[in-house]
Amino acid sequence: MKRREFLKTAAMTLSLTVTRTGTAVRSAPHSWTEDICRYLGSLRRSDGGYAWPDQPRSHLTPSYAAVGCYHLLGQEPPDKAALAEFLRTHHPFQIKKLERPLKVFEFQQIQSLLWLGQDVSSFREQISEWTKPAEYPKNYERDGYPVLQMEAMAVLSRSLIGLPIDRIEPGFIEYFRVRQRPNGSFNNTPADDGGDGHVMNTWWSIQALEALNTEHNNPDGTIDWIQKCQRPGGGFTYQPEPAFAGIEDVTYTWAAVRALKHRNANPAQRQACVDNLRLLWNADGGFSARPGWPSNPVATYRALDVLKALDTFDLPSSFRPMKTKKPSLPRYLKVFTSQIEAGGSGSCIEAVELARALRIHLWGAKNAPSGWIEHAQKLADDQGVPVTFFKADEEYGTFVHVPGMGTYSHTSDIIAPANVDCGSPLQQNEPVSWEEFRRRRLQPLQHADGRLIWQFGENEELTRLYLDDSLQRGGYAAISTFHFGNPDFTNSEPFLKQYWQNIPFIALQDAHGKESWWWAERLAGFRTLFLATEPTWAGWIKALQNNWVVAVRHDGISKDQTWMHGGPLEVVDFVREREEQWRWWDNPSVELPLVSLVAVTPEDRWEAARPDQGITMRVRCRWDCTTQGLPKVQRVELLELKIDGKKVKPTLVAPKARWGAYQDHYYSYHIAQPSEGRHTAVATIRVLEDRVESSRTIAFTV
Repeated sequence: MKRREFLKTAAMTLSLTVTRTGTAVRSAPHSWTEDICRYLGSLRRSDGGYAWPDQPRSHLTPSYAAVGCYHLLGQEPPDKAALAEFLRTHHPFQIKKLERPLKVFEFQQIQSLLWLGQDVSSFREQISEWTKPAEYPKNYERDGYPVLQMEAMAVLSRSLIGLPIDRIEPGFIEYFRVRQRPNGSFNNTPADDGGDGHVMNTWWSIQALEALNTEHNNPDGTIDWIQKCQRPGGGFTYQPEPAFAGIEDVTYTWAAVRALKHRNANPAQRQACVDNLRLLWNADGGFSARPGWPSNPVATYRALDVLKALDTFDLPSSFRPMKTKKPSLPRYLKVFTSQIEAGGSGSCIEAVELARALRIHLWGAKNAPSGWIEHAQKLADDQGVPVTFFKADEEYGTFVHVPGMGTYSHTSDIIAPANVDCGSPLQQNEPVSWEEFRRRRLQPLQHADGRLIWQFGENEELTRLYLDDSLQRGGYAAISTFHFGNPDFTNSEPFLKQYWQNIPFIALQDAHGKESWWWAERLAGFRTLFLATEPTWAGWIKALQNNWVVAVRHDGISKDQTWMHGGPLEVVDFVREREEQWRWWDNPSVELPLVSLVAVTPEDRWEAARPDQGITMRVRCRWDCTTQGLPKVQRVELLELKIDGKKVKPTLVAPKARWGAYQDHYYSYHIAQPSEGRHTAVATIRVLEDRVESSRTIAFTV
């Protein structure tokens, strides 16, 4: 059969990943399909879209998956018009546009709308701009290699829209061809980089080259390579002999089976593959990525798509779905707060005051200089502020190289107790292998009772390897969600939701700037909650191990709604029921200070306006700040400063950068020869919005 005749026949017999028709072959009704539809119905939200099981807000990716499920089942989704409107208007970047287009989202919008029989011509202008492979920032990937999945989505979106390919053929054809290995597989880097292929990148590349009217080389080798990815359990992993993280997963099985079907081939152990998929069906009607994991809509869509491709689109009447066990949660636990990578430089005095005011129990100081944490802890202990400071560093310049995948930064965010030797950061900008990273960085960190935090990575295929290896051998103990620059990493990297209930989700401050005071908005905007009997390091580590952790955001970015990412639903419910223990908004007992008043002495080495002798009074007022921790919009003004009842005239100190932004903003008044004994200082301030006046009083002793 000639290639084009085969493709024409194949398009009539199965639902391709890229399909322009809005109809599907209607299957006979079965009770198991009704169960799946009930599961999908549980994900439907009032805005017309579909959400992850633990989320009240819909998202494009689960909505795309839900539409795909209905399409495969041959059924119309409820309220198709509202669903189509949601798909058009709820690109994840609606929350905040990020640095780069993540083209998988446009693909999901277009494909979903086509499945619903909708017009997609409004996307033509945007998609027509994607004429060549993107340039990727080298501070994230050392060689600037773009993410293959995103480049494939650019081509596939163009194919779905029906745009001509003559303008894009040369660059994209060369891009994919150089990434094919001699054995027929494809991966993220050119073949010259070494390393085997990846089953997902192989499937993306096969589809992209077909859309470019180009046959890929060595198709027989590709079939043989994919078949060797099948594991004894019947499912597939990402390559035949993986160096690490060789886990069976429904996504790998989906990519493998769809690629094989595309070449008119089957898994070597077809029935074992079918049996493996059936083990993923849960009692709620959905499918999971792996046996025993909670259902999710993407896994459900991919499992159904594989069953369709294997011509086994049913489940035996005698088959019983998996029942997941509910965790047992001790009721005597309490809710405490941790801030990971909060400020670790500048004023220790203000850091302690912010911890007191905002009820922060554990303060992870980011990249603090030697002695800063110890000094901040002593101040807290002396003042009776119940906060524990710990190390929480982002180790810039650490690059890890995985052959075939690339050389990526943002791999080493660490937390550890204060006053322990948890090892040293690796030499900057000199890439290490993953095994070397585990040996040289992870091992000493774990020996010191420290942990790794996953911050971000847009390369889904690589991120899965790191997180899966962490599940097998230990590694990343938590996944970042809410962040200073990205409102929610699971919004822009929705594949992370696969690890819900298996790896804890945390909020990552990733503080920028020199002063905690100018980071206070974010301290009061999102945080990590954990369950323990006491807010100790041991309690925190136990919470991570048990997934008794919930990330919470409530600020202007969330439009003053409460966003949560947590472990088991029982943990989230436990936290919600005890909101009075931790809520920081609409709570008079937990408020961001309007003003900071500090008596700075020559011994206060971390304080701005530190004098050589005497005492300097320093006053900082509340401002809205940039994401880099710099004052931007003034909210509170200083009316007067009194010392021992006498009004004084402080000096404004407001250094600016060359581009005009304030680097700091405070008032200072120096007392060269203060008298011995106890003194008081009072700063009177006014809130600019409502003109309400108040004051802050401190006492200090010379």
